[in-house]
Amino acid sequence: MPEPLRDVIARHGLMATKALGQNFILDRQLLARIAAIPGPLDGASVYEVGPGPGGLTRALLDAGAKVVAVERDRRCMPALAELEREYPEKLRIISGDALQVDERAEAGTGAHIVANLPYNVGTALLIRWLEGPWPPWWSSLTLMFQREVAERIVAKPNSEHYGRLSVAAQWRASPRIAMAVHRSSFVPPPKVASAVVHIVPAAMPDGVDPKVLERLTAAAFGQRRKMLRSSLKPVPHALDALAALGIDSERRAETVSVDEFVALARALS
Repeated sequence: MPEPLRDVIARHGLMATKALGQNFILDRQLLARIAAIPGPLDGASVYEVGPGPGGLTRALLDAGAKVVAVERDRRCMPALAELEREYPEKLRIISGDALQVDERAEAGTGAHIVANLPYNVGTALLIRWLEGPWPPWWSSLTLMFQREVAERIVAKPNSEHYGRLSVAAQWRASPRIAMAVHRSSFVPPPKVASAVVHIVPAAMPDGVDPKVLERLTAAAFGQRRKMLRSSLKPVPHALDALAALGIDSERRAETVSVDEFVALARALS
Protein backbone atom coordinates (compact mmCIF):
# COMPACT_ATOMS: atom_id res chain seq x y z
CA MET A 1 0.00 0.00 0.00
CA PRO A 2 1.32 3.48 -0.83
CA GLU A 3 2.04 5.79 2.06
CA PRO A 4 -0.97 8.00 2.92
CA LEU A 5 -0.60 11.40 1.25
CA ARG A 6 -1.19 13.14 4.56
CA ASP A 7 1.94 11.38 5.87
CA VAL A 8 3.95 12.29 2.75
CA ILE A 9 2.98 15.94 3.20
CA ALA A 10 3.86 15.87 6.92
CA ARG A 11 7.16 14.06 6.37
CA HIS A 12 8.31 16.64 3.78
CA GLY A 13 6.74 19.67 5.47
CA LEU A 14 4.58 20.46 2.44
CA MET A 15 2.01 22.90 3.73
CA ALA A 16 0.01 24.20 0.77
CA THR A 17 1.02 27.75 -0.20
CA LYS A 18 -1.66 30.29 -1.07
CA ALA A 19 0.82 32.33 -3.15
CA LEU A 20 1.19 29.32 -5.49
CA GLY A 21 -2.56 28.65 -5.61
CA GLN A 22 -2.06 25.22 -4.01
CA ASN A 23 -4.83 22.99 -2.67
CA PHE A 24 -3.90 19.31 -2.27
CA ILE A 25 -6.31 16.36 -2.65
CA LEU A 26 -5.55 13.50 -0.26
CA ASP A 27 -8.33 11.01 -1.13
CA ARG A 28 -6.70 8.36 -3.34
CA GLN A 29 -10.08 7.02 -4.53
CA LEU A 30 -11.07 10.48 -5.72
CA LEU A 31 -7.70 10.90 -7.43
CA ALA A 32 -8.18 7.55 -9.21
CA ARG A 33 -11.60 8.74 -10.45
CA ILE A 34 -10.03 11.91 -11.86
CA ALA A 35 -7.29 9.87 -13.54
CA ALA A 36 -9.97 7.73 -15.21
CA ILE A 37 -11.77 10.66 -16.86
CA PRO A 38 -9.61 10.77 -20.05
CA GLY A 39 -10.29 7.05 -20.62
CA PRO A 40 -7.79 4.17 -20.70
CA LEU A 41 -4.26 5.48 -20.10
CA ASP A 42 -2.24 2.26 -20.31
CA GLY A 43 0.86 3.22 -22.31
CA ALA A 44 -0.44 6.75 -22.95
CA SER A 45 1.56 9.94 -22.41
CA VAL A 46 0.26 12.38 -19.81
CA TYR A 47 1.41 15.92 -19.08
CA GLU A 48 0.65 17.14 -15.55
CA VAL A 49 1.01 20.65 -14.12
CA GLY A 50 1.43 21.24 -10.40
CA PRO A 51 1.68 17.68 -9.05
CA GLY A 52 2.50 18.92 -5.53
CA PRO A 53 3.09 15.88 -3.30
CA GLY A 54 2.26 13.53 -6.21
CA GLY A 55 -1.19 12.19 -5.37
CA LEU A 56 -2.71 12.58 -8.85
CA THR A 57 0.65 11.65 -10.37
CA ARG A 58 0.57 8.26 -8.64
CA ALA A 59 -3.04 7.70 -9.76
CA LEU A 60 -2.02 8.38 -13.38
CA LEU A 61 0.99 6.06 -13.09
CA ASP A 62 -1.18 3.34 -11.54
CA ALA A 63 -3.48 3.69 -14.56
CA GLY A 64 -0.51 2.80 -16.79
CA ALA A 65 0.41 6.26 -18.06
CA LYS A 66 3.86 7.64 -18.75
CA VAL A 67 3.89 11.01 -17.00
CA VAL A 68 5.81 14.23 -17.46
CA ALA A 69 5.04 16.51 -14.51
CA VAL A 70 6.02 20.17 -14.10
CA GLU A 71 6.31 21.55 -10.57
CA ARG A 72 7.28 25.08 -9.64
CA ASP A 73 7.47 24.53 -5.87
CA ARG A 74 10.95 23.23 -5.09
CA ARG A 75 9.75 22.01 -1.67
CA CYS A 76 7.85 19.24 -3.50
CA MET A 77 10.91 17.92 -5.34
CA PRO A 78 12.07 15.39 -2.69
CA ALA A 79 8.61 13.77 -2.51
CA LEU A 80 8.34 13.69 -6.31
CA ALA A 81 11.89 12.28 -6.59
CA GLU A 82 10.82 9.37 -4.35
CA LEU A 83 7.91 8.71 -6.72
CA GLU A 84 10.25 8.95 -9.71
CA ARG A 85 12.47 6.25 -8.20
CA GLU A 86 9.40 4.09 -7.53
CA TYR A 87 8.29 4.35 -11.18
CA PRO A 88 11.52 4.31 -13.20
CA GLU A 89 11.11 5.00 -16.93
CA LYS A 90 7.47 6.06 -16.37
CA LEU A 91 7.79 9.40 -14.57
CA ARG A 92 9.86 12.47 -15.38
CA ILE A 93 9.75 15.57 -13.17
CA ILE A 94 10.55 19.03 -14.52
CA SER A 95 11.32 21.75 -11.99
CA GLY A 96 10.03 25.01 -13.40
CA ASP A 97 7.16 27.32 -14.29
CA ALA A 98 4.56 25.65 -16.52
CA LEU A 99 4.00 28.96 -18.33
CA GLN A 100 7.63 28.82 -19.49
CA VAL A 101 7.82 25.13 -20.48
CA ASP A 102 7.65 23.91 -24.09
CA GLU A 103 5.02 21.26 -23.32
CA ARG A 104 4.90 19.75 -26.79
CA ALA A 105 8.66 19.17 -26.77
CA GLU A 106 8.56 17.66 -23.29
CA ALA A 107 5.40 15.50 -23.47
CA GLY A 108 5.16 14.77 -27.19
CA THR A 109 2.25 15.01 -29.62
CA GLY A 110 -0.87 13.16 -28.55
CA ALA A 111 -0.38 13.53 -24.80
CA HIS A 112 -3.32 13.90 -22.45
CA ILE A 113 -3.10 16.91 -20.14
CA VAL A 114 -4.37 16.04 -16.65
CA ALA A 115 -3.95 18.46 -13.76
CA ASN A 116 -5.27 19.81 -10.50
CA LEU A 117 -4.26 23.24 -11.76
CA PRO A 118 -2.99 25.90 -9.38
CA TYR A 119 -5.92 28.33 -9.26
CA ASN A 120 -3.77 31.38 -9.96
CA VAL A 121 -2.59 30.16 -13.40
CA GLY A 122 -5.38 27.77 -14.42
CA THR A 123 -7.24 30.04 -16.84
CA ALA A 124 -4.01 31.34 -18.42
CA LEU A 125 -2.84 27.78 -19.12
CA LEU A 126 -6.23 26.74 -20.52
CA ILE A 127 -6.29 29.67 -22.96
CA ARG A 128 -2.73 28.86 -24.01
CA TRP A 129 -3.74 25.26 -24.80
CA LEU A 130 -6.90 26.35 -26.64
CA GLU A 131 -5.24 29.06 -28.76
CA GLY A 132 -2.42 27.10 -30.39
CA PRO A 133 -2.31 25.50 -33.86
CA TRP A 134 -5.20 23.14 -34.69
CA PRO A 135 -5.54 20.21 -34.36
CA PRO A 136 -3.65 20.70 -31.09
CA TRP A 137 -0.65 18.73 -29.85
CA TRP A 138 -2.74 17.35 -26.95
CA SER A 139 -5.40 14.60 -27.15
CA SER A 140 -7.58 15.80 -24.26
CA LEU A 141 -7.62 18.17 -21.30
CA THR A 142 -8.78 17.01 -17.85
CA LEU A 143 -8.44 20.01 -15.57
CA MET A 144 -9.55 21.04 -12.10
CA PHE A 145 -10.96 24.57 -11.84
CA GLN A 146 -12.96 26.66 -9.45
CA ARG A 147 -16.60 25.77 -10.13
CA GLU A 148 -17.34 29.26 -11.47
CA VAL A 149 -14.57 28.98 -14.07
CA ALA A 150 -15.77 25.50 -15.06
CA GLU A 151 -19.27 26.89 -15.60
CA ARG A 152 -17.86 29.68 -17.79
CA ILE A 153 -16.07 27.11 -19.96
CA VAL A 154 -19.25 25.11 -20.71
CA ALA A 155 -21.80 27.96 -20.57
CA LYS A 156 -24.44 28.42 -23.25
CA PRO A 157 -25.81 31.74 -24.61
CA ASN A 158 -28.31 33.69 -22.51
CA SER A 159 -26.70 32.56 -19.26
CA GLU A 160 -24.75 34.60 -16.72
CA HIS A 161 -21.55 32.57 -17.20
CA TYR A 162 -21.45 32.78 -21.03
CA GLY A 163 -18.53 34.86 -22.30
CA ARG A 164 -15.19 34.89 -24.09
CA LEU A 165 -13.96 31.76 -22.34
CA SER A 166 -17.11 29.87 -23.42
CA VAL A 167 -16.55 30.73 -27.08
CA ALA A 168 -12.80 30.00 -26.89
CA ALA A 169 -13.49 26.56 -25.41
CA GLN A 170 -16.42 25.61 -27.66
CA TRP A 171 -15.78 26.87 -31.18
CA ARG A 172 -13.40 24.03 -32.05
CA ALA A 173 -13.54 21.76 -28.98
CA SER A 174 -16.14 19.98 -26.85
CA PRO A 175 -16.00 20.72 -23.11
CA ARG A 176 -18.05 19.14 -20.33
CA ILE A 177 -18.03 19.21 -16.55
CA ALA A 178 -16.98 15.65 -15.71
CA MET A 179 -17.10 15.84 -11.93
CA ALA A 180 -17.96 18.22 -9.12
CA VAL A 181 -15.45 18.26 -6.24
CA HIS A 182 -16.50 19.46 -2.79
CA ARG A 183 -14.23 21.94 -1.05
CA SER A 184 -13.79 19.46 1.83
CA SER A 185 -11.82 17.20 -0.55
CA PHE A 186 -8.86 19.61 -0.41
CA VAL A 187 -6.20 20.48 2.11
CA PRO A 188 -6.55 23.28 2.93
CA PRO A 189 -10.23 23.56 1.87
CA PRO A 190 -10.62 26.44 -0.63
CA LYS A 191 -13.37 29.00 -0.10
CA VAL A 192 -15.11 27.93 -3.32
CA ALA A 193 -16.37 24.70 -4.87
CA SER A 194 -14.39 23.06 -7.66
CA ALA A 195 -15.07 20.94 -10.74
CA VAL A 196 -13.12 18.84 -13.22
CA VAL A 197 -13.59 19.85 -16.86
CA HIS A 198 -12.88 17.43 -19.71
CA ILE A 199 -12.20 18.91 -23.16
CA VAL A 200 -11.58 17.08 -26.43
CA PRO A 201 -10.64 18.81 -29.70
CA ALA A 202 -13.22 18.97 -32.50
CA ALA A 203 -12.93 19.91 -36.17
CA MET A 204 -11.98 23.54 -36.72
CA PRO A 205 -14.54 25.48 -38.81
CA ASP A 206 -13.23 26.35 -42.27
CA GLY A 207 -12.29 29.88 -43.24
CA VAL A 208 -11.96 31.32 -39.74
CA ASP A 209 -8.93 33.23 -38.49
CA PRO A 210 -8.68 32.53 -34.72
CA LYS A 211 -7.23 36.01 -34.13
CA VAL A 212 -10.28 37.61 -35.77
CA LEU A 213 -12.60 35.55 -33.56
CA GLU A 214 -10.58 36.51 -30.50
CA ARG A 215 -10.79 40.20 -31.44
CA LEU A 216 -14.56 39.94 -31.96
CA THR A 217 -15.25 38.27 -28.62
CA ALA A 218 -12.91 40.65 -26.79
CA ALA A 219 -14.84 43.62 -28.17
CA ALA A 220 -18.30 42.09 -27.71
CA PHE A 221 -17.82 40.82 -24.15
CA GLY A 222 -15.55 43.69 -23.10
CA GLN A 223 -18.72 45.80 -23.06
CA ARG A 224 -21.25 43.01 -22.61
CA ARG A 225 -24.09 45.27 -21.43
CA LYS A 226 -23.91 47.28 -24.65
CA MET A 227 -25.65 46.39 -27.91
CA LEU A 228 -23.49 44.87 -30.64
CA ARG A 229 -23.80 48.03 -32.76
CA SER A 230 -21.87 49.82 -30.02
CA SER A 231 -19.50 47.13 -28.71
CA LEU A 232 -18.41 45.95 -32.19
CA LYS A 233 -18.09 49.44 -33.68
CA PRO A 234 -14.27 49.49 -33.19
CA VAL A 235 -13.89 46.24 -35.20
CA PRO A 236 -13.52 47.17 -38.90
CA HIS A 237 -16.47 45.99 -41.07
CA ALA A 238 -18.10 44.12 -38.13
CA LEU A 239 -21.37 46.06 -38.41
CA ASP A 240 -21.54 45.33 -42.16
CA ALA A 241 -20.97 41.64 -41.42
CA LEU A 242 -23.77 41.67 -38.83
CA ALA A 243 -26.15 43.10 -41.42
CA ALA A 244 -25.06 40.67 -44.13
CA LEU A 245 -25.61 37.71 -41.78
CA GLY A 246 -28.96 38.98 -40.53
CA ILE A 247 -27.76 39.30 -36.92
CA ASP A 248 -29.66 42.06 -35.15
CA SER A 249 -27.17 44.75 -34.07
CA GLU A 250 -29.39 45.58 -31.08
CA ARG A 251 -28.63 42.22 -29.47
CA ARG A 252 -26.06 41.89 -26.70
CA ALA A 253 -23.02 39.61 -26.70
CA GLU A 254 -24.46 37.05 -24.27
CA THR A 255 -27.28 36.27 -26.75
CA VAL A 256 -24.94 35.53 -29.67
CA SER A 257 -24.27 31.80 -30.14
CA VAL A 258 -20.85 30.28 -30.74
CA ASP A 259 -21.93 29.47 -34.32
CA GLU A 260 -22.92 33.09 -34.89
CA PHE A 261 -19.58 34.34 -33.60
CA VAL A 262 -17.87 31.84 -35.92
CA ALA A 263 -19.94 33.06 -38.87
CA LEU A 264 -19.01 36.68 -38.06
CA ALA A 265 -15.33 35.78 -37.78
CA ARG A 266 -15.50 33.92 -41.11
CA ALA A 267 -17.03 36.95 -42.81
CA LEU A 268 -14.20 39.15 -41.47
CA SER A 269 -11.32 36.69 -41.97
